[in-house]
Amino acid sequence: MKTDIQIAQEATMKPITEVAEALNISADELELYGKYKAKLSDELWERVKDNKYGKLVLVTAINPTPAGEGKTTTTVGLGQALHKMGLSSVIALREPSLGPCFGIKGGAAGGGYAQVVPMEDLNLHFTGDFHAITSANNLLAAMLDNHIQQGNALRIDPNQIVWKRCVDMNDRVLRNIVVGLGRKADGVVREDHFIITVASEIMAILCLADNMDDLKLRLSRIIVAYNYDGKPVTAGEINATGAMAALLKDALKPNLIQTVENSPAIVHGGPFANIAHGCNSVRATKTALKLADYVITEAGFGADLGAEKFLDIKCRMAGLKPDAVVIVATVRALKYNGGVAKSDLAEENLDALKKGIVNLEKHIENIAMYNVPTVVTLNRFDSDTEAELAYVRQFCEERGCEFALSEVWKDGGDGGMELADKVIETLNNKVSDYKPLYPDEMPLEDKISTIAKNIYGADAVTYDPAAKKALERLTELGFGNMPVCMAKNQYSLSDDATKLGRPTDFTINIRDVYVSAGAGFVVAITGTVMTMPGLPLHPAAERIDVNSDGVITGLF
Repeated sequence: MKTDIQIAQEATMKPITEVAEALNISADELELYGKYKAKLSDELWERVKDNKYGKLVLVTAINPTPAGEGKTTTTVGLGQALHKMGLSSVIALREPSLGPCFGIKGGAAGGGYAQVVPMEDLNLHFTGDFHAITSANNLLAAMLDNHIQQGNALRIDPNQIVWKRCVDMNDRVLRNIVVGLGRKADGVVREDHFIITVASEIMAILCLADNMDDLKLRLSRIIVAYNYDGKPVTAGEINATGAMAALLKDALKPNLIQTVENSPAIVHGGPFANIAHGCNSVRATKTALKLADYVITEAGFGADLGAEKFLDIKCRMAGLKPDAVVIVATVRALKYNGGVAKSDLAEENLDALKKGIVNLEKHIENIAMYNVPTVVTLNRFDSDTEAELAYVRQFCEERGCEFALSEVWKDGGDGGMELADKVIETLNNKVSDYKPLYPDEMPLEDKISTIAKNIYGADAVTYDPAAKKALERLTELGFGNMPVCMAKNQYSLSDDATKLGRPTDFTINIRDVYVSAGAGFVVAITGTVMTMPGLPLHPAAERIDVNSDGVITGLF
């Protein structure tokens, strides 16, 4: 079997103007970035904004494992299948981060014959959105430090600066740094920190903003520090809003590319789901819903993270109502959750499958809490046996869940027909009665407890003293009605990555809490999750190269 990048490089791409025609977008409504990439113009939105919304389908998954689940691959393949069926459809994805691209995961454009292209562009610089976000973030940091250097009229306490610099790379040595060393003119000496760009509040703001006015309002509300009286200081008070918005002007517009089968794909924004809210932009999703009858989107990692944040943060803020949810699993990943070593996953093991399927069971139960119809799909591997497939199918159907096999990695859209049929059947026969897990007025501590107990299955929540104090402070400052964005490891329902399956008898520990006032949510950090990842012993970057003809290899 060819590698993902070989398949992507051999795909015959159409000019993006032709791809756009499938969504009735004219060439004049595109802002071209070469032959195969384009941004969707403001003029397009003005033309379609009064159109009726199409159906919105979220693709999520069980907790990720080294065995692989294929959530993005399934999303792309389902979109390809709907397109092959002649239906008005589009997929809406996040942009990949350079961090995991050069770290453990490699590229993130789907896989096999269910990919979006140009794959190399998407995984590297694409249309420059992440660079713009990084620049806006660091401009604010520079203006904050300059304000202190130039007299500190706002009486900012250097020990209470909360705004961090960012870079879209896994670089652990930047987690904790000292800035301002040198002469007096070189700035005030203080401790500082870096986070990865996809965890930046600017990323979250870009993905939640409806338009430029909303973007500027959100940017102005960013809390960068507290003054000597303990009062918040905002980006608006630093006078950074306009310049940041100028840097983000083009990044605010969604990007249009295509799949290997030339069906349209809108790709925009890319917050991580373990440390941020994990969804593509509201603007991209709303535009897609105005352009097509069926929109297939995804949210990062397992349903305990990406789907929960999609349903409790994005849909709540944007007024979106999902019509169905697809949960992706694999027999291999379920057996891994049942205790089988990665090297032994190709062997039939019904006992391990029965033990590990409780992870899928919990995710099915979680989605049911939101009153949204659910379809479970198995991303099929050649090593899966008929007995294993039959067991999973029966397990899902006994729980009132629709079920379909997916073979999109191997067969592209053709391999997604069973899933596409089941999704259309579900949309036609079941009505979503979506509602968030908790109301806005619920206290922050109760929101955290609701997520931890209902979604993760925890018995209780404990708080470090600093986190407890931060909750009280944020409530006093008027942020108590905001939704909560949980920062948690992606590998387990608990805050301990080693606890696979469906853990019981555990507590969730909250070690830090802070507000992303511009984004509009409160972040609760659990366990040891990091906002700046590090590289592994042998990062994916070691395998990436480019030859004299400019052909990239090893990207995925």
